[in-house]
Amino acid sequence: MQQLIVFGEDWGAHPSSTQHLMKHLQQQYELVWVNSIGLRRPTFTVRDGKRLLAKAKSMLKKTPSAPTSVSRSEFPVVEPKVIPWPSSSVARKLNGALLKNLLSSFTSEDKRPILWTSLPSAVDVVGKLNEKAVIYYCGDDFTSLAGVDHAPVAVMEQELVEKADLVIVASQELAKKFPADKTVVLEHGVDYEEFSSASKYSAPRPEDLKMGRPIVGFYGSIADWIDVELIKSVAHKLPDWEFVFIGSVQTDISAIKELPNISLLGPKPHNELPNYVAHWQVSWLPFRQCGQIDACNPLKLREYLALGKPIVSSEFPALEPYKQLVNTATTAEEFVNAIEVAACDSPKLISEKAMVSEVQSWLDVEFLSSNTQLRRHSVSKESWRTKSEQVHQLITLLRP
Repeated sequence: MQQLIVFGEDWGAHPSSTQHLMKHLQQQYELVWVNSIGLRRPTFTVRDGKRLLAKAKSMLKKTPSAPTSVSRSEFPVVEPKVIPWPSSSVARKLNGALLKNLLSSFTSEDKRPILWTSLPSAVDVVGKLNEKAVIYYCGDDFTSLAGVDHAPVAVMEQELVEKADLVIVASQELAKKFPADKTVVLEHGVDYEEFSSASKYSAPRPEDLKMGRPIVGFYGSIADWIDVELIKSVAHKLPDWEFVFIGSVQTDISAIKELPNISLLGPKPHNELPNYVAHWQVSWLPFRQCGQIDACNPLKLREYLALGKPIVSSEFPALEPYKQLVNTATTAEEFVNAIEVAACDSPKLISEKAMVSEVQSWLDVEFLSSNTQLRRHSVSKESWRTKSEQVHQLITLLRP
């Protein structure tokens, strides 16, 4: 069985596209997962301090030498003992040696693994493991991603692209950055069965989801690419709506934190998200215009579509194939109107309007059911299993 050494985010920390793919590819490859190698030098903040402490504890644990069960995986998950200082040439050379030593117990001269990296910082071990081939899987524009030392990481990425046999990108915008002769676009997938089967009738309502008002909901990292001022303005203009945010806060939200119709629920396990969306009326993507969003292909877009609920979103390139199924807006006034229009695509809200006749209500629900099915159908063939099969085909085409 071909060995695949994967450099990605911390396994189980959040459901990244690489993790979704590897959950399926582990049936076809001997996997070794290497947790996150930092893309910036730590700062003197509480958040960085906690992360460094957690990393230090993980490093002190004995490196697994055999497959272990970690968050539904059946392969080793190892913590790299490296220095998170991408701008230091000394740290980079040391990290390359440390990674080679760390991974020597998992591979051998005759195995010739394939290296898969989702992070440019893994470039320093490339060429040191007698690898058969190198795959760079790029899901973000690291030159504009928040929380990254952009200049040194850009240098690392360029070095990695030159060494890579294959570059897989998540969007057409990202593809423009790399050589066309070795770059393939593979857009994100979705856990279709899990998300499409959830509804307000079958999914239990989470206890921390407020009752009494229609809900506009968002889940994901609440970071610099979220338009906090837009959210504040829309929430003020729609006081009868509840605005729910699920995810870790990584930016200044003081402008909205105390608003009476804003609920910040914190991060939730991925498998609980369908239960939340099933009980809100409108899903939304209040993105700020920036380089990161221009290049992104957010997983949550396809998950929202699979759930079938109306969606209101800012404009961004990866939205284009689904624009007929999404209400888009730019200004706060446009967002307010889009949310009110999307609300008419909610059987629950329509059925509560006393002025609607029984016949008209039935017709509306039939129409709404059709809209729900259209949204779900748009991503029905975009499962992560299908995407992993496409990745497998790409790997088989790599040089022997």
